[in-house]
Amino acid sequence: MKWQVILIAVLAIFGAYLVISTAIGPFEPVGRLGLVKTSNPDMYPGNPHSQLLAEYAKERNSKCALVVHFAGDSNYRHYKEGDVMIIEMAFIDTKGTGAAGPTDYSDSLNLALNGPPDGRYKFKADGIEFKSWSEARKYILKIAAQNGQEGPIPMVWHGTARSGNPIFTQGCGLPLYFYITWKEYGRFAAYYYMITGMMTPYISLPYRNYELQHSSELQYYYTHHMLDYR
Repeated sequence: MKWQVILIAVLAIFGAYLVISTAIGPFEPVGRLGLVKTSNPDMYPGNPHSQLLAEYAKERNSKCALVVHFAGDSNYRHYKEGDVMIIEMAFIDTKGTGAAGPTDYSDSLNLALNGPPDGRYKFKADGIEFKSWSEARKYILKIAAQNGQEGPIPMVWHGTARSGNPIFTQGCGLPLYFYITWKEYGRFAAYYYMITGMMTPYISLPYRNYELQHSSELQYYYTHHMLDYR
């Protein structure tokens, strides 16, 4: 019985530490945004995923929100969704296969256990490529400040899976979400916010059932350019 009380106390202290850390830090890790693409591009004014991210920001009295991606063809420009400035940032893994390539699970496990090494990732926002997180971080915070941001910026990973079961495949941007959380708040915060963030769409995504039930169809439509805006 005593060990259970001790465990609860330790978890409570750890939870309080994380809440305080993120409250005074620059980013608030929220979790995964979507499950599969419903249109392309789906981070675009008026898109349901974009509107949902703006709602997350408003719930937190935030004027900005950050969504992170794997780098693809986009310039990852920031834009307004209603009153909220959506800031996009993507990462380029210099040792990876890119957004459309297969996942190297042994490499992912190594990164999760040992942390992301410095110098491996590059970053992209507004068509600008940054060679370090410190440069990319400064750019994000500059945009946020220009738009009146006060307090931490809600941060999500895009989460849309191009193929496979979206329940297991965590989709676009998770490594960058994990990387930023590790860099800003440490190893255990990165684990905590990654695990809890995987649950976010099942709690907060209003059309999760539609995306799950039609995931294979939507993935086919996306890869065959049938979801592109015309």
